[in-house]
Parts: sequence; structure tokens; C-alpha cells
Amino acid sequence: MRSIGVFGGTFDPPHLGHLIVAADVCVALELDRLLFIPAAVPPHKLAQVEATAEQRLEMVRAAVRGDARFEVDDLELRRPGPSFTVDTLHTLRTRFPESRLYFLIGADALREIHSWREPEEVARLAQLIVFARDGQQAPTMHGISAQPVPVTRVDISASEIRRRVRAGIPIRYLVPDAVREIIERENLYGTI
Repeated sequence: MRSIGVFGGTFDPPHLGHLIVAADVCVALELDRLLFIPAAVPPHKLAQVEATAEQRLEMVRAAVRGDARFEVDDLELRRPGPSFTVDTLHTLRTRFPESRLYFLIGADALREIHSWREPEEVARLAQLIVFARDGQQAPTMHGISAQPVPVTRVDISASEIRRRVRAGIPIRYLVPDAVREIIERENLYGTI
């Protein structure tokens, strides 16, 4: 049985923290591959997404290029309306009926899972894998359990990267060079 990780997010922009978590989870769970799935319209971040869906997709593709374990899937970008995890996992379950799906989730998002659409179904469709961004252990939240996976803690956030770009502070070593080049070329988040 193949093991597939699912890493959804706005990726606005994708950064080295995302890649380190993905790499650590791939090793810990011996995943065959890990899908990065940029959200089209994340219901919890409606006013916070700054780059277009196309720009974010291009940045994620650039970020993962060269790592055979990582793939980018644009299924949420092709689907109209808000991006709900349960819909994405139903699509992936249909596409990969014989594979084991692992859905990566941060401890902060796990605390809010009760507000998601059909959280119990999300947990039924995929094993939830929690990585603690704030160093906390993964608890059971609202009756939904997640398997904790130790990851290297890197204090990088997309909002901090956007703030640095706006302030003219270099972002080298926070994002892959290919992502930084797209940000500069597209003049995303202000001026570098």
C-alpha cells in the first residue's frame, strides 16, 4: 500500500519552514510522496491571501522542484468556491483508493478543527499528522486525534516574510531562491 502525504495551505509564499516540515514528515512516515495542495479560497483566510492563485501555484512548483518526493496538485485551484479539506480528501480518496493518506496539520490548526466542514469525515478519510509549530504536543481536539510527528522547529511564517518584503528586509535564506525570484519579478508583497 502506498503512503501519500497531503500538505494543504495558502503558501503565500511557500517558505523553507514548509519544506523542512514536509521533508521531516516524509522521513518519519516513510511516505512514497507528498502532495502540496495550494488552497484557492481558504475559508479561514479570506482577506489574508495576497498573491493570486496562479502566483502561489508557480511559487510552490518552484519551491519543490528538484525533490522527487514532492509533487504539486492544483485540484483546489481548479475547483470553484472555498477550499474545504473534506472535499479535497474525498477527491484524493477516489483518485488513490488503495493508498494510505496522511493529512499534515499544524497544532494551531488542529485546535480549530471543530470549525472546519465535517471534521470527523476529514479524520476518517486521512490519518491526521500534527506537527507542533509552537513546540506543544498534539492533543486530541474535539474528539479528533492526530498522530504527532517530530519535526525540526524553524520559526518562519509567511506573514513575517510578507512583512519583511514590505519593509525592504531581505528574505534570502527564508524562501528558496526560485521563490524569491518570483516574488521580485512579480513585485509581490511590496518592494524587495
